[in-house]
Amino acid sequence: MLSEKSRPVIEATLPLIGERISHITPKFYDRMFTARPELLDGLFSRANQKNGAQQQALAGSIAAFATHLVNNPGTLPEAVLSRIAHKHTSLGIVEEQYAIVYEHLFAAIVDDLGEAVTPEVAEAWSEVYWLMADALVKIEKGLYKQQANDKIWTDWKLVAKEAAGTGSVTFRFVPADDNPVTVAKAGQFVSVRVPLLDGLRQCRQYTLSDAVTSTTERVITTKFDGGGEVSPFMHQHLNVGDIIELSNPYGDLVIDTTGAPIVLATAGIGCTPSASALATLAAAGSDRQVLVLHAEATEEAWALKEQMRESIESLPNAELKLWLEDIEAKAADTVATEGYMSLANLELPADARLYLCGPLPFMRAVRSQAIDAGIPAANIHYEVFGPDLWLAA
Repeated sequence: MLSEKSRPVIEATLPLIGERISHITPKFYDRMFTARPELLDGLFSRANQKNGAQQQALAGSIAAFATHLVNNPGTLPEAVLSRIAHKHTSLGIVEEQYAIVYEHLFAAIVDDLGEAVTPEVAEAWSEVYWLMADALVKIEKGLYKQQANDKIWTDWKLVAKEAAGTGSVTFRFVPADDNPVTVAKAGQFVSVRVPLLDGLRQCRQYTLSDAVTSTTERVITTKFDGGGEVSPFMHQHLNVGDIIELSNPYGDLVIDTTGAPIVLATAGIGCTPSASALATLAAAGSDRQVLVLHAEATEEAWALKEQMRESIESLPNAELKLWLEDIEAKAADTVATEGYMSLANLELPADARLYLCGPLPFMRAVRSQAIDAGIPAANIHYEVFGPDLWLAA
């Protein structure tokens, strides 16, 4: 809980910090990586530093956390903290690293705001930072304890590498060591850590894309990202028989396999959590009501088309609605609607849980349509690939 002494200071300075935080965070990262260059080796993404995504995500999370403390005294933004904590644990973030961030972040704040950072302001924003850090550390320690092993990274061997739609590849891994393997949940992700050609290790989170009932296999499907570093390495240099490091499974977008009806709304490579959920439901012989909504530029680009259709066909109460921007190129037996996904004229169960995954504009648009259709905001869940830029807006 934010102290009564700090709350009016935060309330008064939040507009200024909110306005400047996107300028402060690049200075913070420059300072930190200059002082601690080793943090770029297997922890922070160089690609997300270059494109500004990590800076935006950090700025958004700090602003969202402070705003919540001001507007909702006595509570914490649990959803925000949970998403951040799951990403942190998949990378092996530990308690001691929060002091490093604090040192360089507050040096960047002072550098940017100068005399506006009075002792009173510095004390109040320090309180905000440590409230957030302490809450995250508590969640992260709990997440680490839930795993079947105490390792951040374990070795996995690539046993299959298969094309999956235009520009995407499915990778199948089996354990390459004797560490106990945590059973994943549908919708969760693993971090992949690979050694690049320049010797630096880089990480990226990828959602599991097949059934998660086994501890003997991890399956991910990735789209080639020319602006990234991990997917180009995996697509171009990772071969069957190679061994790389995977984290334990994390992610708070866990798709229920029993209970109320679910609506899975995805676009592009965002279909991976949906594909995993469908395969897991099919493996369990579920009779749950499932409405699958998917949008693609072309049918050929649909990365997990065959797997998802096979799962849907085996589920007695599953239905697929497909949207294609280029409908002329579809197969003759494919039923699809031309254009972008729209929830208009769809019958959505009133008690449905909606899961979103895809480009941010897509998720925002579909979420708004779902709320207009009567689905409570609390029943709408989403997953963002990479840094969570939803908060930055």
